[in-house]
This record gives sequence, structure tokens and C-alpha cells, in this order.
Amino acid sequence: MSGDEASRRVHDGRWVVSRAWVMERTGASAATVNRWYVQRERYPEERRFPEVVCTVNRTHYYDQEAVEAFWVAWQEDVGTGRLGAAGRRPGDGRGNQGGGTGRAQRDRAVALALAELRQAGGYRRGMATQLAREHGGGERAWQRAMTEARALYDQEQAQEQAEPAPHAAR
Repeated sequence: MSGDEASRRVHDGRWVVSRAWVMERTGASAATVNRWYVQRERYPEERRFPEVVCTVNRTHYYDQEAVEAFWVAWQEDVGTGRLGAAGRRPGDGRGNQGGGTGRAQRDRAVALALAELRQAGGYRRGMATQLAREHGGGERAWQRAMTEARALYDQEQAQEQAEPAPHAAR
């Protein structure tokens, strides 16, 4: 399953989209999309971010047509000038101090978490805590690595299900 398929799907005969799809389509950050959703009651109906239609693996999906209508109304009324400028700068969260775990270490953690998922045949509660105990590091960092690994694992499983099984010789 490609990233696009995970961010867009059909539910009850209509296309629904995830927050990742909304971010890609609008250029808004995750925090901005979350704010649109949380504060939707503050806005008039035509500029109100849509309600969640369904949730799959803890990912919320919104009606695509409603999101697109929201975005057109938002652009016309509010504009998009601050979308790229609002919020914190990207980085490791430590400002000019530098440091942080780095992507190479994160990739290693994701690979270890993915191996654990494969060995266990899927996710079980407490896996990130166990990995933190076995390999060191903060539990929250392992939870983030496990979340990334679960997405990869789910993609692998979807690909395996989509591939036709080889026919047995008769």
C-alpha cells in the first residue's frame, strides 16, 4: 500500500482522507490541521473543518469533498499566507543546542521495532517499553519508532494480502 492509499480510502461509498492527505493538499502543518479540527466550532459552518467520518488503526478520516469545500472557503476568506511561517521551525526540538538522536539512530530504532513486529506477528501493547528496556533510550522515542514501524508493517501486510498466492502444482 503506498502512502497515498493510506491517506485516502473509500468508506461507505465516498472518498475519505486522513490528516496526512489534508497536510499535503493544503501545505498546513499537523498542528494547524489539528487546530482546525479542535477549534471548528468557533468558525461559521462554511469555514468549519469537517467531522471525523471513520477511524482506522487510530487514524481519523474526513469526507474528502467536505475537506475540499472547507479548504476553498478558508483560502477565500482567511488566506494561506501564514501556513508556512506559523509555529516552530523544523529541527530536533533543542534549538541551537544541536544534539538529538539523529535520523540514523531513529532509522535503527524503526528497523528494530519492525523486526520485533514481524517476529511477534503484529503489534502488542508494551512492545515499545520492552524495546526501551532492551536497547536503552527513552520510552517515548521508542513509541515514536514503533508508530513508524507499525505503519511500515501494515503496508507490508497489505501488500502481501494484495499479491495473488502462487498456484499449487497439481
